[in-house]
Amino acid sequence: MKQEISYPNVATEVPTEDLLDIRGLLEAFKRRLGAFFAIALIVFSLVVVYTLQQTPMYTATSSIMLDVREREVTDIESVLAGLPADAASVETEVRIIQSRALARRVVDELDLTADPEFNSALREPSGFKHSIRQVLDFIGLFKPDQVLPTNVPSQEELAERTHQRVVGSLISGLEVSRVGTTYVINIAYTSEDRAKAALIANTFAEQYQFDQLEAKFDATARANEWLNERLSVLREEVLAAENAIEIYRADTGLLSAEGSSLTEQQISDVNSQLILQRAEYNEALARLDTVRTQVSRGASADTMADVLNSQLIRQLRGQQAEVARRRAELSSTYGPRHPQILTVEREAEDIQVQIDLEVARIVASLESEVEVARTRVRSLEGSLSELRTELGQNNRSLVRLRELERDADASRTLYESFLNRFRETGAEETFSEADVRIVSEATTPGSPSSPNLTLNLAFAIALAGIAGVAAIVVLEFFDSGIRTGDQVERELRAPFVSTVPLLFPGVLGSIKRMTGGKSRPEDWITEKPLSSFTESFRAIRSAVLISNLDQRAKVVAVTSALPGEGKTTTSLALARLSAMAGAKTIVVDCDLRRKALSRTVAPDEKERPGLLDVLSGQKNVSEAVVKDTATNADVLVNFAGDYTPTDVFGSERFEGLLNELKQRYDFIILDTAPVLPVTETRTIAHMADTNVLVVKWRKTPRSAAQAAMGILSDVDAKVTGVILSQVNPRSRNRVGYVDYGFYYSKYRNYYTE
Repeated sequence: MKQEISYPNVATEVPTEDLLDIRGLLEAFKRRLGAFFAIALIVFSLVVVYTLQQTPMYTATSSIMLDVREREVTDIESVLAGLPADAASVETEVRIIQSRALARRVVDELDLTADPEFNSALREPSGFKHSIRQVLDFIGLFKPDQVLPTNVPSQEELAERTHQRVVGSLISGLEVSRVGTTYVINIAYTSEDRAKAALIANTFAEQYQFDQLEAKFDATARANEWLNERLSVLREEVLAAENAIEIYRADTGLLSAEGSSLTEQQISDVNSQLILQRAEYNEALARLDTVRTQVSRGASADTMADVLNSQLIRQLRGQQAEVARRRAELSSTYGPRHPQILTVEREAEDIQVQIDLEVARIVASLESEVEVARTRVRSLEGSLSELRTELGQNNRSLVRLRELERDADASRTLYESFLNRFRETGAEETFSEADVRIVSEATTPGSPSSPNLTLNLAFAIALAGIAGVAAIVVLEFFDSGIRTGDQVERELRAPFVSTVPLLFPGVLGSIKRMTGGKSRPEDWITEKPLSSFTESFRAIRSAVLISNLDQRAKVVAVTSALPGEGKTTTSLALARLSAMAGAKTIVVDCDLRRKALSRTVAPDEKERPGLLDVLSGQKNVSEAVVKDTATNADVLVNFAGDYTPTDVFGSERFEGLLNELKQRYDFIILDTAPVLPVTETRTIAHMADTNVLVVKWRKTPRSAAQAAMGILSDVDAKVTGVILSQVNPRSRNRVGYVDYGFYYSKYRNYYTE
């Protein structure tokens, strides 16, 4: 079965557990420990210096209570209602205390515009600011007398601006807070002067109390003014309505007295008179009928009641009785024909005639009385009929009258309501109190509230720690290079092959002394075969050889994402190591632009035939190959021009060259150009049996390495793995980049260097 190691898609999702690598975080902290302490120390020092330079500030607190209880002094409803007992109202009052309007009252009350603490224009400039101003004046950058103002504000505008600045400065030191869920509000003020802090806190409480009273007075006064104006209008409306009623009554005859109309009263009076008159008529008629009946029956006048009631009849009856007595006396003395008796008889007859005449007169009087009574009854009946007709007309007019009366009643009711409310609000002006009371006045604080040294030191420590951690995060964020094998496997999704240690200048100097010429890192392979540097390439070679167990890879392409990452050194070192192992090895310079391998191996043979000459058929491989002086490895150089219009590596000739080299050599190394900027490298990578990607430790951006691996995956190139080149083992161990190279100090005794 054929086993291959290839690069998976870079878009594969990173496992979640890798994102929560606590060990990685600790390693990052260890790497950046110096930066952490440096930034933390700077921040801590700045906070401490700032704390020590701060001006001591004093805070005084006064407490007020919102009185939401209803007072029962009178049952008069206030124009401005009291404070409701809810949390929103308390918060509203807190905002009112914090308002600029109330702050203006305090500024005016205490004349804070003349206080340098609040009016910056009255402060003497500090030495630093004064020095800056002098420097600017000297160099001519700031000369107020040379500036021509385009819009000079008036004195009133300047005063208002100053007042606004003072108000803003005053508010900056104010803190208003509610005490829990109670109706108590704390008013705290912070100032440079302890006595001033208490004074301002108390003044805020007093002015808030005065502001409430003024609000009530103003609302009541405005209500009274409006009510007074409205009363004048309503009064005129009531008078007009009542006048309209009276005029209509007069026009329609609907005059009234004691609650009823005049016609109704007249009907009542006439009806009463008619009843009485009918009774009198009936009584007179009855008396007349009685007298007539008695007369027709021949009854004596003595039996008639009306006759008996006559004074004249009674007198005549008395005279008649006297005459009868005298006749009786005379009859005893004289005879019937006696003159005295005759005289008495004539007197008796005369009296009887008078009585009869009086009776006749009484009967005539009764008849006349009956007629008069009848006439009166008829007259009253006629008057009553006329009044009833008039009442019917009046009732039709009464509908409009009632409408006028309703309008008048409504106007009168509204007028009386407004009049009562006007009197109540007038009484309220004389009795009004604020819905807030001061429960605790601010006292002069004994110690400053700031700076709080303990709190500031704790804050400095916390801020220093945060700044240090932030510095680590920033450094790690901008440290976009690949640092460990774990990162290679996690972020590039490719096997990690080996780390190639960096050779320091001292090491290269020792090589130069050994070789007697120029020193290059790949020379360490032959000079120090048991060194860690050489061992790293043994690991690379082993990984390449076992990348395909069914068929050993013979052609390996060494590439990178960007230039300068160590491809040529890696290629030549692998070639030398393979040659030293007894394998017939050749390394081909496939970088048509930089030709670093050719310049390294044969710097003085620039006219020598090379790769392009072989591909063009002008030369064979043997004529273009250069022997490595340190080993028996062959190098197919390339000193041709920097540009060729043909697709060199995609041609059949290059494929044929590779087949020829496979027959002649055991191990073929292709030193290619970077895969990102040079597209021809992708063709080489696809044709090679396997590829090795060289990534410069901590320098190659992760995005570039990921892009390179993506390109290799797109061209279906087989990748053995990734090499981290130029790794500084000292720095890696010191800053905590943990992979198997981290334990170099534990196994370095196995190496000679």
